[in-house]
Amino acid sequence: MSKVHLIASGKGGTGKTMFAVNYGATLALQGHSVVIIDMDLGMRNLDLYCGLENNVVYDVFDVLTGVCRIKQALIRDRRFEELYVMAAPPAKDDGTLTPLHMKVLCSRLRQMFDYIIIDAPSGMDDGLVLAAAGADDCIIVTTPEYSSLRDADTLDRELSALGMEKRYLVLNRVVAEMMAAGYVPRLRDITTMLRPVLAGVIQQDENIHISTNLGVPIVMKSDTYIRKNFDKIVNRIENAK
Repeated sequence: MSKVHLIASGKGGTGKTMFAVNYGATLALQGHSVVIIDMDLGMRNLDLYCGLENNVVYDVFDVLTGVCRIKQALIRDRRFEELYVMAAPPAKDDGTLTPLHMKVLCSRLRQMFDYIIIDAPSGMDDGLVLAAAGADDCIIVTTPEYSSLRDADTLDRELSALGMEKRYLVLNRVVAEMMAAGYVPRLRDITTMLRPVLAGVIQQDENIHISTNLGVPIVMKSDTYIRKNFDKIVNRIENAK
């Protein structure tokens, strides 16, 4: 049965889109058919992170408003067997879209793909409600700073109010030495502060920053600790009951 994952964050700058791209790429490398949708309307970045910015003709707004068919907006990443991207529009929604539009799109995509990854806009507004409408669960991406953690907690409460029962937490840009020294909250403190299940920790690594700028998912490089880490995060979430 197909699954729809919402990738969200309480604030910008947490690495949410990087995570969405590499989560989807990891699933594709594991042999699944995957589509990643950029729902950060007006702030298109997903196509850049995948190096597919020159391939965008139609976007998710065109699909949701009936301008084009789903297949016309799907951009295939030919570096993978079955990984597709659907870009966001360059302008924000003018109020045309409703959560029902998103539910219908996800329902149709479930018939085409094993996994649908939705890259939500940062923060908590109508864009989050729209993006979350067709999702089965949510992965909240945050960093180990108090402001980011507080925003993640507020986001978690908002998602709970929307009826999202399964919620997971991924801690990004972790510097172990700073955490050990007490300069940032420790893991035990974070898991006490936040209710979602901790699915994984991603260390601060300049190679991740380089890969996003080059438009190459970092998990494409096999036999690295980052690839193995993403495999573990994916397996924890996909095998969770």
